[in-house]
Amino acid sequence: MAVNLVLDLGNSRVKWAFAENGLRDIGARPYGDHFERTLDEIFGVCPHPARALAVSVADEVYGEILAHWLKERWGLALERVAARDAQLGVTNGYLEPARLGADRWAALIGARARLKGDVCVVDCGTAVTVDVLDAQGKFRGGVILPGPALMRASLRQRAPGVRETEGEDDSCLARRTADAVAAGTLFGVAGAIDRIIDEQTTALGVGLQVIMTGGAAAEILPRLRHAVVHAPDLVLEGVARIAVDGVGA
Repeated sequence: MAVNLVLDLGNSRVKWAFAENGLRDIGARPYGDHFERTLDEIFGVCPHPARALAVSVADEVYGEILAHWLKERWGLALERVAARDAQLGVTNGYLEPARLGADRWAALIGARARLKGDVCVVDCGTAVTVDVLDAQGKFRGGVILPGPALMRASLRQRAPGVRETEGEDDSCLARRTADAVAAGTLFGVAGAIDRIIDEQTTALGVGLQVIMTGGAAAEILPRLRHAVVHAPDLVLEGVARIAVDGVGA
């Protein structure tokens, strides 16, 4: 079986894996000041993959650097995954299907492969998405909200009295500003996710299995009331399935 390189270009970091009967050599790194140098450090001694597929919500410059690096180093064209009308058992219910984020699409495909029935897919990164996939594989819609790190950055930038935001996040009875911000943003996001799942459940009239992924998932998950399946690499799993399906961009 061919080995494919699958990548997720997020808002603040690149995540990757090699896909061959599952994922291996999974990693994640911030882009750094010189992304091309970061790619040299990550993949400089890696064997030549058959294909390279990526989802991206990052600034386009990172996709361009990655595409150039792949062409120069391995002679590979970067295949950009995009949402489709239907693929691998998932039907796109967005009003404008092509405008659904590629990362959300890949996560839905990964979730469909893992769980049957009605599923809520929560991706916690710089932004948080909470999406519903019904038992027939149709994407029914979802929401987007800021993640904890983005909330904290917003407070630092827009609230002159709040400068310390990296504190202890374990108590909502915080007695330092940094702790108050850390706990408020974390519990705030967790509470929002719980409420959104409740609203989606009521709207659809069915119970939802919840699967969670993303770089901030580990810190948010223990604060949730809902039972959750933690799938840290769900987006990459979806990209790997798309690669096997033979369809990239």
